[in-house]
Amino acid sequence: MEEKYLDLNRTNWNNRVSGHLTSDFYEMDAFRAGKSSLKEIELALLGDLKGKSVLHLQCHFGQDTLSLARMGAQVTGIDFSDKAIDEAKNLAAELSIDAEFICCDVYSAPEHLQEKFDFVYTTYGTIGWLPDVSKWADVIAHFLKPNGKLIFVDFHPVVWMFDDNFTHVAYNYFQEDPIIEEVSGSYADKSLEITDTTITWNHGLSEVYQALQRAGLTIDHFSEYPFSPYDCLNNLIEEEPNRFQVKHLVNKIPMVYAMTAHPKNP
Repeated sequence: MEEKYLDLNRTNWNNRVSGHLTSDFYEMDAFRAGKSSLKEIELALLGDLKGKSVLHLQCHFGQDTLSLARMGAQVTGIDFSDKAIDEAKNLAAELSIDAEFICCDVYSAPEHLQEKFDFVYTTYGTIGWLPDVSKWADVIAHFLKPNGKLIFVDFHPVVWMFDDNFTHVAYNYFQEDPIIEEVSGSYADKSLEITDTTITWNHGLSEVYQALQRAGLTIDHFSEYPFSPYDCLNNLIEEEPNRFQVKHLVNKIPMVYAMTAHPKNP
C-alpha cells in the first residue's frame, strides 16, 4: 500500500480540485478581485519580492503562487495533481498573471526544472504527504541559490497526534509508520462527496530540523503559534480575526510552526 502513496494521494487531490474552486474556503471571487491568499505568518517572513525568483512546492491550484507573483516575484509552482496544475494555468491566464506551473511530485522536481531560485516557498499541509523529509530537504537545497532562502510554514506535528475532533491523542508524535485512512469530504468543504484512501506521515520538529541541516542549510528562524490562520479543522473557534484555535484547547497546544533557512557558506 505504501508504495502506491503517490497514485492514491494524487487521486484524492485531483478529486478535491473542482470542489475547492467553488468553496467558500478559497474565496475565489475575492481572489479574482485582487485579494491575496497569503497569511500573516508567511508575509512577515517573505519581505520584498520585487524581481525575486520563487519556487512554490506543492502549490495546489496556484492561489499562493499567483499571490506571490502579484507581489512582483517571478514564480514557478509545482504540484503532483494534474487537475490542480491545469486549473492553475487557467487561473493565471484568466487573471493575466505571469507564472509558470509544472506538474510533478516534489522528489522528481529536479528532473523537470533546471533553474535556481532566490526563495523556495512551501506552506500549510505539505510535508505530511511526503514519506521522507530528508529527500524533501535535498530538493530544497538543490534549488536554492547560494544566497537563497527557504520559507516554510506548516501545521504543527502536535496537531496530527489528535483524532479529527481533538478529543484524544490518536497517533504517536514519533510516528514512523504511514497513516492510512479512508477520507471523506475535504478541509475546504466537508460536504464534498468524495471518499478516497490517503497515505500521510507525521514528521516531528527534530526530524525536519535535522533534515534541513543535513542538506546543508542553516536555520535562521523558528517559531511556533497557538493558532491556525485557516478554519480548516474540526472544533475551531476564531479567537482573534483570522486566528483559529481548538475551542477546548485555546492556548494549550501549538498549531502552526514556521522556519526559514539558507545554504551554508561554501
